[in-house]
Amino acid sequence: MRYIYGKQDLANRERGQEVSFLLTNGLGGYASTTAAFSVPRCDQGILVAALGAPNQRVTLVHRLSEVLRLQDRDEYLSSQSFANGKDPEDGLRNLDCFTYEYTPCWRYQAGGVRVERRLCLGWERNTAALLYTVDNRSGESCTLEVVPQFKFAPKEEAAQRLDRTFRCVKGVVTCEDYRVHVATDAVLRPRRMRWELLSYPQDAKDGRPERGLAASCCTVSKTVAPGKCVTFEIVFSLEPEPLSGRELLRLQEERLRRIAETAPLRDETARALTLAADAYIARRDSTGGKTILAGYPLFSDWGRDTMISLPGCCLATGRFEDAKSILRTFLAYEKDGLVPNLFPEGDTEPMYNTVDAALLLIDCVRQYFRRTGDREFLEEAFPCMERIIAAYCRGTHHGIHMDTDGLIAAGEGLDQLTWMDVCVDGILPTPRHGKPVEVNAYWYNALKSMEELSRELGKSGAQYASLSKKVKRSFVEKFYNKETGCLRDVLSGTDADDQLRCNQIWAVSMAYTMLSPAQERAVVDTVYRKLYTACGLRTLEPEDPQYHGHYGGPQAERDMAYHQGTVWVYPLGAFYRAYLKTRKYAPEAKEWVCAQLEALIPMLREGCAGQLPEIYDGDFPAESKGCFAQAWSVGELLRVYEELEKN
Repeated sequence: MRYIYGKQDLANRERGQEVSFLLTNGLGGYASTTAAFSVPRCDQGILVAALGAPNQRVTLVHRLSEVLRLQDRDEYLSSQSFANGKDPEDGLRNLDCFTYEYTPCWRYQAGGVRVERRLCLGWERNTAALLYTVDNRSGESCTLEVVPQFKFAPKEEAAQRLDRTFRCVKGVVTCEDYRVHVATDAVLRPRRMRWELLSYPQDAKDGRPERGLAASCCTVSKTVAPGKCVTFEIVFSLEPEPLSGRELLRLQEERLRRIAETAPLRDETARALTLAADAYIARRDSTGGKTILAGYPLFSDWGRDTMISLPGCCLATGRFEDAKSILRTFLAYEKDGLVPNLFPEGDTEPMYNTVDAALLLIDCVRQYFRRTGDREFLEEAFPCMERIIAAYCRGTHHGIHMDTDGLIAAGEGLDQLTWMDVCVDGILPTPRHGKPVEVNAYWYNALKSMEELSRELGKSGAQYASLSKKVKRSFVEKFYNKETGCLRDVLSGTDADDQLRCNQIWAVSMAYTMLSPAQERAVVDTVYRKLYTACGLRTLEPEDPQYHGHYGGPQAERDMAYHQGTVWVYPLGAFYRAYLKTRKYAPEAKEWVCAQLEALIPMLREGCAGQLPEIYDGDFPAESKGCFAQAWSVGELLRVYEELEKN
């Protein structure tokens, strides 16, 4: 899918900075600026490298300042706001068009000179290249001057020490232990080091640092005679002899075009999401396998997010080897029946503070096996899956255990073990200690999956079948509320139990479920009436006294709203699958879902071109917030397209 933005879309600096793009390098590194070619966030940049894949990410090249020097005046092509009273760069006024498909492209016109800029990344390389075409029809010579601005700091670090010194010597920029090679077929000159204090208006909205420093120490320039059209490139790399920008661009476009054209899904939007899914699959150095990054630019690879994202991002897109590699990573790190929620870098031990990731892993193995018939891998994974079930039955860390009714309880102290996991200064805005509804839906599905897969391996699954019957009886008796036609959110003996939340939708959408058809339809209808928007599901009904309809401000304010009404995109996938299931995939049901999915097209254009975001406001879900590119949002919607095409 090709995304085109003209002056009508980018009429002012604010609108120009609302649209971003994302390129990734398969290591966790990325490039991201806005359509205005600005960086309104600290964690955007031309080259955010992964020094250790996937999470040791460092902003090397933060932005470029570009000036087109004409005979009678200078015109900016780049745009940027500054925090020290300096006039902003206003290149947006010269921008004719920004397009994004397999690579971002900007086209400018000023004083009879047309300039095109393309940006690409090397795959599994910490290398970024910019390719320029300057078509001079002005009648006079012109010069395009590019000034790279460097950070050489962790991607989220806005503050800098002013005593740091950046130098450019023979095409190598250095500062302390960092070094970046700069290759160009234009003129590269060192210059006196200079700091710039940049403004980050997008960060300011969310209470993050609203300004940050970047340093320049060199310029790249190209002079073009009248009537001439010339091309040149600038390549930034950790490699001393990187590939040329032209070769990097060719390889990037070929790779991404191949993914789009060979996607197993036929729908155009589904193909766009298939391409989007590629951004999240990265290498993990510590395990030698693949992983899924939860979201850009904020998140790393988390167990829960990985297990929710994997069926859509890997299985629905036909990336079975990647899926197997990811599953092997988590199987290898199983400990006491749990799998990691977070892989810290270095020597730090993984964190296992999740009740749902291990149960979802069992479902992912089942889905993988159903698609591939890979019995060898099933035999490899099965002992770990048996350990998971056994640990949940007898009890494991964080208060995770099976109660006498067969249901799973979890949580103790300030542990937040479900996806609604915020803790603010010792306050749990969404306390879910007890028996969460979706966890027990996953538990039943895991037991039935083990029963099914036991048969595949010639084993007796009788113990899983027997326990699943007990779980089903308890679940229906204790969770289903006949008066409201929906499920309780948690069994805890507190007011939180009867809050109407989106978590109940997974009790309908999983492969194995416990409710009657009438009960499932009632749940779907209640969720639709109370929580549904075309951009996602609200996390809490608006009538609830604890509902927060706006997400923004300092982190404490954001966290209090995060799961208290904020619209999340990813539950939308489960809702549509549940809707189709409860309507028996009738033609009119499929038509309705297809019509609702048209809302994804503006969502793919709005925040980050070609990506789906993490969240929206609960009251008016129009402006994307949180991560502008979120793996489980993409993955869960891909599963909906897969359901539509196979049923």
